[in-house]
Amino acid sequence: MKRGLRRFLSLLFILGTMALVMWIAFSNNDLGSAWELLFTLNPLYLLLAWGCWFAYTFFDALGYHYFLRKQGYPVRMGYAVFLSLTGFYYSNITPGASGGQPMQIYYMSKRDIPIGIGTSAISMKFLSNQLVTVVLASVLWALNLGFVNAQLSGVRWLYLIGWAINAAAVPLILMVTFCRRTVQRMLGGLVRLGTRMRIIKRPDVAALRMNNMLDTYHASFMRLGRHPKQIFIQLMLSVLSVSGLMAIVLCVYAALGQSGVAWYELMTVAYLLFLSASYTPLPGASGAQEGGFLVFYHGLFAEGVLGMALLVWRFMSYYMFLIVGAALSIIMQLRLSRASRTVDASGERP
Repeated sequence: MKRGLRRFLSLLFILGTMALVMWIAFSNNDLGSAWELLFTLNPLYLLLAWGCWFAYTFFDALGYHYFLRKQGYPVRMGYAVFLSLTGFYYSNITPGASGGQPMQIYYMSKRDIPIGIGTSAISMKFLSNQLVTVVLASVLWALNLGFVNAQLSGVRWLYLIGWAINAAAVPLILMVTFCRRTVQRMLGGLVRLGTRMRIIKRPDVAALRMNNMLDTYHASFMRLGRHPKQIFIQLMLSVLSVSGLMAIVLCVYAALGQSGVAWYELMTVAYLLFLSASYTPLPGASGAQEGGFLVFYHGLFAEGVLGMALLVWRFMSYYMFLIVGAALSIIMQLRLSRASRTVDASGERP
């Protein structure tokens, strides 16, 4: 019941922010005719924006495909794409992006991939994405310091906090890898707490499962550490994936016929906006992303165009994941239901 209520509230919040974005785009008096502006968008650059979205998804999926294959659990590229889109979809509809990773682990287990291996695959992807995002944001920030200080002087505290939070995620993941005994003691403490609160009924079984998962996770990461080439490839795939997401704003800028701002300045703002909004504990960082876009890109788009830019950018960088992810989720549930009915009809058990 509570889970259903949370999903309903998340959906309601997403629809509310979607309505707000539409209102911002189409209620601006300076536009003259918002619909006319919408239909003057350059289709070539809209196609390129979709290509950036696809690049983000494809290279993210290629990271899972490559990692699992090297761990001895090969999956087809199509299934890797499904894993990525599933993660994006459930992360974008749950507060704090809490639903994406468990669903990815669940679907990996359907392909007989151990939880420890699935967790390490997700952790490796998260680690490389975080490291790449923080490093690229830092480099662009340093190279365009004067521009950043002039454009974002009023929201400096937002991207400073965002940078610190995202940078802290990297050593936390490494701690799980290299401080195994410390993490094991922490997990043991959680099991004892869960037992006292009567959440965990069989503490010995829970502790054994957690230790087995931690052992598998630790072994897979340590095995990866002996192959620096694999780590380098994961980082390069993250560079291509994250850059695809950030480059969407360049295509939106060009699609609206804008000029005068260098591409690297737009990309700098894109990275700092992502860092500033990503830690917001709301579905898809909704509200923070929309509000941040209006503040961070104010003055970079021509007067009266910013609202439409927000609409197109948000559709390509967020709503596309909801549409495609929802379709894939429905298709997968239908396939699982069909498979379950087939098993029941044959009298066999999986």
